[in-house]
Amino acid sequence: MYPNLYYAFKDLFGIEIPVFKILQTFGFFVAVAFLAAAYVLTSELRRRERLGLLSGVKETITVGKPASVGEMLISAVIGFILGFKLLGLIPGLGGDSGGDLRAYILSGQGSLIGGLLGAGVMAYWKYSSKKKTALDKPKQEEVLVMPHQRVPDFTIQAAVAGLIGAKIFHNLENWGEFTRDPWGSLFSASGLTFYGGLIVAAYVIIRYARKKNIHWKHLVDSAAPALMLAYAVGRMGCQFSGDGDWGINNSAYGTNPTGKVEKITAAQYQEILHRDSAYFVRQFGSLENVPHRSFEKPASLDFLPDFFFAYSYPHNVVNDGMPLQGCDHEYCSALPVGVFPTPLYEIIVCGLFFVVLMAIRKKVTTPGVIFGIYLILNGIERFFVEKIRVNTKYDIFGFHPTQAEIIASLLVIGGAVLIWYARKTNPQKTAQSTL
Repeated sequence: MYPNLYYAFKDLFGIEIPVFKILQTFGFFVAVAFLAAAYVLTSELRRRERLGLLSGVKETITVGKPASVGEMLISAVIGFILGFKLLGLIPGLGGDSGGDLRAYILSGQGSLIGGLLGAGVMAYWKYSSKKKTALDKPKQEEVLVMPHQRVPDFTIQAAVAGLIGAKIFHNLENWGEFTRDPWGSLFSASGLTFYGGLIVAAYVIIRYARKKNIHWKHLVDSAAPALMLAYAVGRMGCQFSGDGDWGINNSAYGTNPTGKVEKITAAQYQEILHRDSAYFVRQFGSLENVPHRSFEKPASLDFLPDFFFAYSYPHNVVNDGMPLQGCDHEYCSALPVGVFPTPLYEIIVCGLFFVVLMAIRKKVTTPGVIFGIYLILNGIERFFVEKIRVNTKYDIFGFHPTQAEIIASLLVIGGAVLIWYARKTNPQKTAQSTL
C-alpha cells in the first residue's frame, strides 16, 4: 500500500521526497479521475456539437477591465497561505514540520515573512496580468459559449457538490461514528460515499445546464462514459492507499507477520479470531458478527495472484489491523485475515463498462438511453459487489440491505424508466453518425 506519494516514490523508484507526504494517494487518484472524466466529457460534447445535437449560447462579457480590489485581495490571500506554509518549511523561518508534514500543513505554524512575500507577489501578478489586457474604456462583447467550454464549470461544481454529497451520505450510513466524532467525521480525508456524491453532483449540474440551455439528455449521455471511467480511476485510489473500503474476510487466507496472505484452515481462522479478538470486537462488536466467506483460489485460475482473492492491505492509510513485523514508520498495520479486494474488482468491471459505453455511444442515438444504460450497469455492479463488502445494514421489513444496495436497486429501476421515457418522448431515429 502507498498511503501517500512519498511511499510510492520510495518503493517504486527508490527516491525519498519528504514533501510528497502531504500528497495522499487517494486524493491523487481522485484528481486524476476528475481530469480523465473532464477529457472524455469534453470530447463527447464536441462530437455532439459537430453533429448539431448541441449548440452554444450567446453571452455578453466585459473585456479590458483592470484588476479589481477584490481580485487582488483573493490572489493575496492565496499567496499568503502558500508563502506562509512553503517558506515555513525552511529551518529558522518560523515553521517546524517535526517530520510530520501533514500535521504541519493543518497547523498554525509557518513563516509570516513568507506569507507577506507570497501575498505581495500574487497580488502584483494579478494586477500586472490584468493591466496587459486593460483598455482605456472597457467594452462589452457578445461571445458564443459552446457546451464543451463549460466543462471546467461542470468539473468544479461536481467536485464541490460531489464532496458534500459523499460526506452527507457517508455520515448518514455511519450515524454512530458521526455522533461519536462529528468534527472528525466531517473533515477527515476518508469517509466518502460515491452514490451520495453522484446524486448531489447530478442535481447541481443538471440545474446549471438548464440555465445555460444545454439539452440535459445529451449532456447526461455525454457524461455517462466519463462517470464510469472516473469511478474506475477513483477506486484505484481506494485500492492503492487501503482506505478501508474493502470487502469482508476471506477466511481461507490468513496474514503472516510480514503482511503476506497464506492459505489457512477453518480451525486456524478461528485461532486468529480469538488471538486478535480485541481487534475484531472493536471492529464488529463481537466475534459472532465478523462477516466472512471461505473461498480458495480455483485451480483453473492459478495464474492469478493470491491477492486477487484475499489481501491484507499492508501499510494501509487508515492503520487498520495488527502491527507488521519489522515496520518502523507511521503506517505499520495489516489486516489479520485477508479480505476480498473489492476496489480491485470494481476497477476491472467499471473499466470494462467504460469500454462498452464508448463502443455503443455512436450506435445508440435516442437521447437519454446511454445514461439509462450507465445507471443500470452501475447499479448492477454495485449491488453485487455489496454482497462481499463491509457496510452498515438496515432493517426494513425483515430485509437487511445496505445503503448502497438500496440506491443501486433504485438506479437500475431509474435507468430502465429513463430508457422507456427517452424512447417514448423521442420515437424518431436520429441519423446515425460515423464521426
